[in-house]
Amino acid sequence: MAAAAVVSITRVGKTYPNGTHALAPLDLAVREGEFVTLLGPSGCGKSTLLKIVAGLVVPTGGSLAWWGDGANRLGEPGRRLSFVFQDPTLMPWTSVAANVRLPLDLAGRSRAEADPVVANALSHVGLSGFESSYPRELSGGMQMRVSIARALVTEPNLLLMDEPFGALDEITRSRLDADLLDLWARRRLSVVFVTHSLYEAVFLSTRVVVLSARPGRVAGELAIDEPFPRAESFRVSTRFAERCKVLADLLAEASDERAARRPS
Repeated sequence: MAAAAVVSITRVGKTYPNGTHALAPLDLAVREGEFVTLLGPSGCGKSTLLKIVAGLVVPTGGSLAWWGDGANRLGEPGRRLSFVFQDPTLMPWTSVAANVRLPLDLAGRSRAEADPVVANALSHVGLSGFESSYPRELSGGMQMRVSIARALVTEPNLLLMDEPFGALDEITRSRLDADLLDLWARRRLSVVFVTHSLYEAVFLSTRVVVLSARPGRVAGELAIDEPFPRAESFRVSTRFAERCKVLADLLAEASDERAARRPS
């Protein structure tokens, strides 16, 4: 039996008030336990779609369901989501622990209740011992780990990530990719991940969804049916290269279709 849908997107589109047509009506379902990556050219609406799923952007048309229901039940146990932005967006004037604790402070949780949760989240991202550090004392990769820990303290079931490693060097990015997969497996998360890198998409995902150039629509998808955990050796394997080639072809086809639709 197929796993239940964590989020179902039906005929969702988005046109901004300035006339920008970001998303054509599209359908997409993300199932429990999946690691789905959205891939496509710059400006195709990947981030817009992710923010619509998070409830941060209101779609122009269509409907969404989270765990089979409307947004009114989001936040209940088993129906929680968190969002990790492109930048760490940390408060520079306070400690790592205070940054991670912020969602719990906003929810009115006591320090006695929150501190063990913060410690557990920092442990999960490999930052135990850095509770009293300040963001300026951390590398870019460590700052992003803090941002991920902050997303984890609400115990999400669905984690939404908008190019979180895009500004990092390749060595750090590869290390965080591997750590993210380990976190996904240990926490039994469902993940929707946005990237521009087809190599990152192949390494991380159970399924890659390719969006066309704006207005974004689903141009194709590819299941990455490789076992987990995925070792670094997978990145240099023939299987990895073959899947990267398929995704490159899908991206090229999506761009060609867009060009064909333009008036002459």
